[in-house]
Amino acid sequence: MSGIGRLSTNGSVLLLCDMQEKFRPNIFQFTNIVSNAARLLQASRILGIPPIVTEQYPKGLGPTVPELGAEGLTAHAKTKFTMMSEEVEKEMLALGNPKQAILCGIETQACIACTTFDLLEKGIEVHIVADAVSSRSQTDRLFALSRLRQSGAFLITTEAVLLQLVQDAKHPKFREIQKLMAQPSPDTGLLAFFSSL
Repeated sequence: MSGIGRLSTNGSVLLLCDMQEKFRPNIFQFTNIVSNAARLLQASRILGIPPIVTEQYPKGLGPTVPELGAEGLTAHAKTKFTMMSEEVEKEMLALGNPKQAILCGIETQACIACTTFDLLEKGIEVHIVADAVSSRSQTDRLFALSRLRQSGAFLITTEAVLLQLVQDAKHPKFREIQKLMAQPSPDTGLLAFFSSL
């Protein structure tokens, strides 16, 4: 149901943006952000949602961190701040041009923002997983989320994504998804954002 932000496994893609080694010491809540993104990647494999991974200038910023669990996936190297490189555009086309993108990674005010703008301009519904995106500065992160919401992106949490994708405890994959929610998502400092709304 385009327009209201209802997620579906059909026509969705999971975008995993630039979760790389050199960012580890500098990104606010890096460990928790990657942990949430890893759960989303596990869920995408269970539910058959294709994932796409990018790396920003990997020669300088290093590879994708192993705890994301992206082994076996091709990480598309890029220098632009958008994920929508020529290679990613080709992969999206091969996937049948997904109508919804579930977006997580770093940095919120840079690559997440530019990717969101590009996707929205293409008419793709964007769901930014607020507890799976971050920046070096919490100020940049929170203002970017506010700005992207103004532009038409939907803000959602990791657990909300998991539940919306199955929608029913009778879903054949619900038990597997339920295991991913055994522990609640860690606090990633978003309460300040919502207290200002």
